[in-house]
Amino acid sequence: DTIMDLVLAQREYARLLEGADLVLMLSTMLHSVGAGNMIPAGVKMVCVDINPATVTKLTDRGSLESTGIVTDVGLFLHLLTQRVETAA
Repeated sequence: DTIMDLVLAQREYARLLEGADLVLMLSTMLHSVGAGNMIPAGVKMVCVDINPATVTKLTDRGSLESTGIVTDVGLFLHLLTQRVETAA
């Protein structure tokens, strides 16, 4: 569901991000930027998007914990799944 009340939406983002050690941001610039601005220092953040501007916007926050990958998200998820399955 879409939360139209900005204050309620920010509270929900904060609730979902609380206690996170790693946040994957996959191919959704609007939500990634919104969530990225709420992530505290120390939380690892990986942004994957085919649009370099999206990746740059999120990784240029000055955080050493940010990693940007410019690629197709479908390919990224396929390769990630393969790697996780072979590591298990």
